[in-house]
Amino acid sequence: MLALVFTSLKVVNMEQTILSGAGLGLRRDFIHEISNHFPDSVSFLEVAPENWMQRNDSAVALFEALTDKHHFVCHGLSLSIGSPDPLDVNFVKQVKQFLDKHQILFYSEHLSFCSAKGHLYDLMPIPFTQTAADYVVERIRQVQDILERPLVLENVSYYTPLASELTELEFTNYILENSGAKLLLDVNNVYVNSVNHQYDANTFIRSLPTDKIVYGHIAGHYNEAEDLIIDTHGADIIDPVWQLLRYAYQCHGVFPTLLERDFNIPPMADLVREVEQIKEVQNSVVLKHA
Repeated sequence: MLALVFTSLKVVNMEQTILSGAGLGLRRDFIHEISNHFPDSVSFLEVAPENWMQRNDSAVALFEALTDKHHFVCHGLSLSIGSPDPLDVNFVKQVKQFLDKHQILFYSEHLSFCSAKGHLYDLMPIPFTQTAADYVVERIRQVQDILERPLVLENVSYYTPLASELTELEFTNYILENSGAKLLLDVNNVYVNSVNHQYDANTFIRSLPTDKIVYGHIAGHYNEAEDLIIDTHGADIIDPVWQLLRYAYQCHGVFPTLLERDFNIPPMADLVREVEQIKEVQNSVVLKHA
């Protein structure tokens, strides 16, 4: 089990013992291949529940067979936790049924919103204000009451300057502290935002609460310009992001980490190679501090 505790590392959230190692986002593009030959290096899989709840086809049957054999987490797309619209309670209840049916403990979502009197078809950042933070905290509590489990929130990439009453870090930590939610630490999003908004990525990582981290994401991105990076999940992970992941492990202990790849999906062998690289970083940090 990689979620170990050493004297020179901070204590890792005990809920991580349910997950360990390196994961992969499951896509329909390769569900047949991974069902026929499941890679030894993949410790857990992740799906968006919206893509599976209302479907009834051969891919769903393969998905259900995989859930019987492997650990899964869910990463949602449409909860819209920061939306000005009323919370979609029926949707949250459907998610709970899906989680219970497939015995999936962790449901993560984006600390953002994607609806306001209609779907926006993008993940919009929530203004960094105290009023917005308190509003989101109350909505998270409502979601958690329905789910009967903590909501896991991902720090998101954003491109438009927001109201600066609070910093991104202050906003995120306040919500985690006051809502009971957990954290999905997306290391690539921290890197992207640090370039786009000119802050120190190491300081941001270091200042997050260790006991809130359930698992992490790592992904590739697109360099639009020297001072503008687009979070695409459509490219290989670059070395500075690998280094930031290593730093996150050094700060918070080794936590389960998942590779995201949403388009320009390469052959399975290439995906597995990056999953194995996650494990190599995890092992090197563990060995260094053993």
